[in-house]
Amino acid sequence: MLTNRSIAFKLILVITLCNALIFTVILGYNYYRSRLILEKELVTNARNLALSSVNRVETVLTSVTKVTEGLARSLENGRYSHRELLALLRATVENNTEIYGSCAAFEPGANGPRSRPYGPYFYKQQGKVIYDPEVTFQYLMQDWYQISRELGKTEWTEPYYGDDGSNILMATCSVPFYATANRAKQLKGVVASDVSLGWLTEMVASIKVLKSGYAFLISRNGTFVTHPDKGMIMNETIFSLAEARNDPKLRELGRKMIRGGTDFIPYTDIKGRKCRLYYAPIPSVGWTLAVVFPETELLAQVKALSLTGAVMGLAGILLLTIAVIFIARSITTPLQALAGATAAIAKGDFEVELPQIRSHDEVGALTNAFQVMKVSLKDYIRKLTETTAAKERIESELSIAHDIQMGLLPKTFPPLPDRREFDLFALMEPAKEVGGDFYDFFLVDDTHLCFVIADVSGKGVPAALFMAMSMTLIKATARERISPDEILSRVNNELSRENDSCMFVTTFCGVLDTETGELSYANGGHNLPLHIKRRGGISWLPKSGGLVVGAMEGITYRCEQLLLEPGDSLFLYTDGVTEAMNTREEIFSDERLERNLSAVQGRDLRENVERIMASIRAFCGEAPQSDDITIMMIHYKGKQRK
Repeated sequence: MLTNRSIAFKLILVITLCNALIFTVILGYNYYRSRLILEKELVTNARNLALSSVNRVETVLTSVTKVTEGLARSLENGRYSHRELLALLRATVENNTEIYGSCAAFEPGANGPRSRPYGPYFYKQQGKVIYDPEVTFQYLMQDWYQISRELGKTEWTEPYYGDDGSNILMATCSVPFYATANRAKQLKGVVASDVSLGWLTEMVASIKVLKSGYAFLISRNGTFVTHPDKGMIMNETIFSLAEARNDPKLRELGRKMIRGGTDFIPYTDIKGRKCRLYYAPIPSVGWTLAVVFPETELLAQVKALSLTGAVMGLAGILLLTIAVIFIARSITTPLQALAGATAAIAKGDFEVELPQIRSHDEVGALTNAFQVMKVSLKDYIRKLTETTAAKERIESELSIAHDIQMGLLPKTFPPLPDRREFDLFALMEPAKEVGGDFYDFFLVDDTHLCFVIADVSGKGVPAALFMAMSMTLIKATARERISPDEILSRVNNELSRENDSCMFVTTFCGVLDTETGELSYANGGHNLPLHIKRRGGISWLPKSGGLVVGAMEGITYRCEQLLLEPGDSLFLYTDGVTEAMNTREEIFSDERLERNLSAVQGRDLRENVERIMASIRAFCGEAPQSDDITIMMIHYKGKQRK
């Protein structure tokens, strides 16, 4: 019977019957598998939703932690008067929108055997920064002070309501800071930053799940920090809720949540509805975010999906049958013409004419798509050519900028062959085409050698421009034969003026008397150099507590003295050395640098520096260089007889 039928009839019959059979099988199978598939998708969506919210919270809390830790390190490394301390705390509160208040609480006796408790506090109120003197701030018995003091590390408190009656939900990040005496650390006090959690409540409340789903947040002790039921916030814990419902599974769930676990499990909410719960921890504070998905709404989606699939399948079969009837006899001829034209395009002939569009069916759409593709491909090739030329021009300009920057640095070693009182070698490897590290050395007069090593904040072209300006200012200022601390103070004032980009430079500046070996130096927030002694042994230069250069005007620096004996050496470097990272995200570290210097002690300066660089490259392996690396080594020989 079918042998006498036309190709169009056979095509219509076969396609219709096959699609009907396939649709029936798929619809039946989909009925049983759709729930499992939906659950898998739900797990992924729940994870993405929870983790995106966790990351938003983590970003804010981590930034507060870093600011607080940075403030603690500043108090460890610097010496601040009462007025300077108040200015630093006020600046911390004003410049960080996430921080509600900041306090530096000193341990009794930290500033002397008879010193009283001292803890100035600044906080925000109605858009203003308010100062609360230490005499009205009883901090010694506060949790944030005691916990951080005893544990000796950064800690976040449990959420709490503020003491000022404002009913503001808050949390406090506290960091201890220490004073170092005879290489022994002694607690000096605790820095604390208060954070209002109003934004956190609003963010969690804004998480919408299906129609009636919701999210809630619990602290590390299981207390509800946010919840749709306002009465439960800070009044109930997940364990008290489990006790009231006599639900051991809920109690076990609470234990897993406060331990920092992650899971997607069945859950019965406070209204008795069967739900699914996904929870994930917030690592920096130990809290847990949970998202609740009502199960009835999930099943409703399964039913709607099955019904939609049935309707779409039937409509698809009907449309496919109609389309085959109209297309079967007319599809071959235009496709052959289109294939010939596309073959010409494939050979690079973009001027070939495509078949004229006579209908708006699939063949017409395909022809139109090829027409658009031809024009787009031609335009793309033109733009690609222009982009390639522009990229090559930029790379050429960066290469020239690299050559100019490297030309600013002294590269002839030994630098002064006729001066036998000292020897010097230095190198710099930028992380990008241009960098922000630099070094310099020059004779101020016949008996004084000035040398400097510095690291500009940031990378790339902006850092290189700031580097050139800093290097020029230092060299011009040092020519006036003034002390290193005065050099840094003047350069700091010049760089701070109209510094809209808020860039700064860590700087170590020294002046060596080549006859006596007396070294005067000042440190502007730079890594401490190492003193390599002739008779063996390596030691770090003492901290001088200077701030970075260019941060703010009016900063003074302290001038330190060191007597170098003939045969002693100084090793100076930037943080690209000790913070060089390998593929396991381990840093080179101060300890590894000291061990490597001990191993190469007694060799030629160039060989010493190159061996240290080889050790850094071997440690980093395949990891890309993340920061500029600069090293300078000075060997003092003493006054030589002619």
